[in-house]
Amino acid sequence: MYRTESNLLYPTGINSNWRYMDQTLSNFGNVFAFFALGVVFVAGGYLTARLLRPSRPNPAKNSTYECGEEAVGSAWVKFNIRFYVVALIFIIFDVEVVFLYPWATVFKQLGEFALVEALVFAGILVLGLAYAWVKGDLDWVRPTPNIPKMPEMPSPKSGSLRG
Repeated sequence: MYRTESNLLYPTGINSNWRYMDQTLSNFGNVFAFFALGVVFVAGGYLTARLLRPSRPNPAKNSTYECGEEAVGSAWVKFNIRFYVVALIFIIFDVEVVFLYPWATVFKQLGEFALVEALVFAGILVLGLAYAWVKGDLDWVRPTPNIPKMPEMPSPKSGSLRG
């Protein structure tokens, strides 16, 4: 009473029960089973470690560890903004690779139009890199600007301005 097309079973009668089996759902079931097994494995490792480890806290164990040295000063230190700028530029070019990899895997199927689109995409990113370079955001140590000071005017003598 069922007809098959590709990997599906369809009911053929008008009032028959709607029942089908899709291979895709079965594949997602495998993924879900591996995900659940991974969660159970990680949670089991944490639980086992918590049950087996000794718990004897003291002030020395709870203090901040700095490579064998005692911590000096506050942890709230202002960092130079260039650290963040360099990190953002790295992320931009890292994302470029993530977008270009799928394009490169199916390049022959997409043809010359895909090549032109990828070159436009890479060109926009190169323009962004050139802008950051010209602006000086890639220079790690910026020279301090030399701002000339105005010469001081001589103070007028009290008697010379009166007439």
